[in-house]
Amino acid sequence: MLSIIEAAGWPIWTIILASVVSLAIIFERFYSLRQSLVAPAGLLEDVLNRSQAGDTRALYEQLVNGAPLARILAAGLKNQRASREVMKEAIEEAGRVVAHELERFLTTLGTIAAMAPLLGLLGTVVGMIELFGASSPTGTNPQQLAHGISVALYNTAFGLVVAIPSMIFYRHFRAKVDALLVSMEQQAIHLVDVVHGDRDR
Repeated sequence: MLSIIEAAGWPIWTIILASVVSLAIIFERFYSLRQSLVAPAGLLEDVLNRSQAGDTRALYEQLVNGAPLARILAAGLKNQRASREVMKEAIEEAGRVVAHELERFLTTLGTIAAMAPLLGLLGTVVGMIELFGASSPTGTNPQQLAHGISVALYNTAFGLVVAIPSMIFYRHFRAKVDALLVSMEQQAIHLVDVVHGDRDR
């Protein structure tokens, strides 16, 4: 592996750095976007039961520092005595904050997916420059020619190897965040309807 890196020249280090950042983001998002951490099962039912039992203050203090879904429900509970519109607005505001948190690092991952092929192209250009530099009026330097080809091809390949998985996981995490947000929105709307007596439990 080290011999491949040496053959690929200095441009490969930018791609390796991008791959390390990409892997770190992928592992972090796999951990942070788990259903049990974002929207624990049974949380809404527990909130409804405890709020109707009159345990609102203690429940709010517990929810406001909890999971993302818990913070959205806490915003609703805080405004449960207000009108439906005010309660929904508070929930939507909390939802925007939660959405921003769930999308953390995804822009960076998408940028890496888009930039890795360009970094590979940079390496290809550097390799082509070395190829042309290998030619001289007195002949061609075979060693420099081989090195230029290695730089050009290895960087292109490594750039694609980094870009393809990064794009796949970027799309996967975007879809997962969208699904989580829809699920939390539905639960928050259910809370609003129950509080305002428009839906039977």
